[in-house]
Amino acid sequence: MNTLLQTLDWQPDHLTMFGKQVITKRKVVWIGDKGCSYTYSGQKKDPQSWTPELLIIKEQLEDLAAWKFNSCLLNLYHDGNEAMGWHSDNEAELNPLAPIASLSLGGERKFAFRHREDKESNSILLENGSVLIMHSPTQEFWQHSLLKTTLPVRPRMNLTFRDIL
Repeated sequence: MNTLLQTLDWQPDHLTMFGKQVITKRKVVWIGDKGCSYTYSGQKKDPQSWTPELLIIKEQLEDLAAWKFNSCLLNLYHDGNEAMGWHSDNEAELNPLAPIASLSLGGERKFAFRHREDKESNSILLENGSVLIMHSPTQEFWQHSLLKTTLPVRPRMNLTFRDIL
């Protein structure tokens, strides 16, 4: 985690939410193969190059998910006050058949799912080193969220490996 913190160009996210421009405390990095741009919340991300460390992690997650990924969105949450609201990763650039493989590093956080129609929700604790694979059609029927917590937590890094069309 320290190597990724020190070697990547972490930036706050600039989002359009409910028609307003918002700058997040959470920091992000978009990594990918050449041409794998990604647009979400009104902002286009052009990829930074893969690092040797990320290529090793990518290969391991490709084995687990049985899929070849060409990009990775990294999120850095400094404390329990930084969170991610309910959403689905269903942007037009994402391959709808591809899984999204998520690796959690650092502090433990609750990650929740809720069904799009009946809003029934469940949460799981993502511990340091845990891997969550969201297979198709998860994004079609479910939303997910990283919940806030008032408990003291260490910084958390989340690496989400994706397949851009």
